[in-house]
Amino acid sequence: MERLSDGIESVANDYDGFAEAYAAENENSLVNAHYERPAVLALAGDVTGRRILDAGCGSGPLSAALRDRGALVTGIDVSAGMLALARRRLGDDAALHRVDLRDRLPFADGEFDDVVASLVLHYLEDWGPTLAELRRVLRPGGRLIASVDHPFVAYTFQDPQPDYFATTDYAFEWTLGGHCAPMRFWRKPLHAMTDAFTAAGFRLSVISEPQPAPAARELFPDDFDDLSRRPTFLFFVVEAAPSPVCPD
Repeated sequence: MERLSDGIESVANDYDGFAEAYAAENENSLVNAHYERPAVLALAGDVTGRRILDAGCGSGPLSAALRDRGALVTGIDVSAGMLALARRRLGDDAALHRVDLRDRLPFADGEFDDVVASLVLHYLEDWGPTLAELRRVLRPGGRLIASVDHPFVAYTFQDPQPDYFATTDYAFEWTLGGHCAPMRFWRKPLHAMTDAFTAAGFRLSVISEPQPAPAARELFPDDFDDLSRRPTFLFFVVEAAPSPVCPD
């Protein structure tokens, strides 16, 4: 099954060349519209009035859904093409910024109540600097809600199979709208993911392996059962631990 993700590209992942085709496929695909995004929204819960950073917003479908639920959303992405589509969707007054998640974020400490990172972190070999910045812009007790390629699925996807306990990269090609795009992701074992969160000052709250939305069965009868029987993405909710108070 071809898997599509929202989010920021690494150096090898140039979304600008196929932004329109990608956004169109992402809009209603089984894995995005009926599995990944509903799972993120369910984990987010009631977001009314919450200041949310959509880190790797792509063309903006998750930002739009969060805004419809009453959140105050800021979106960032490295792809100018995807941001243009997000602005078309969200309006000229939307808070959208071209930002590479490997760089310092242009926001104040504690500016957000939540960060959502939808299928983004697996583009990065080293999560440390990015997670430190996401922690910085979250208020104490704020949440990072992140989804990534499931480490087991990414492990079986590679041929030959690598050492599960190593961080390894893998490449493949997407073909959308007649455009062939080389993609490169990084697979980490589960313990490396949780270690990265805790090293950045987060406390693990939830690890989730959800099912696709039941209504998708009628829309995708050929693929629904397969997606329901095996994990595809892994979801985390981690909380920004309060900074330690130094004694006088």
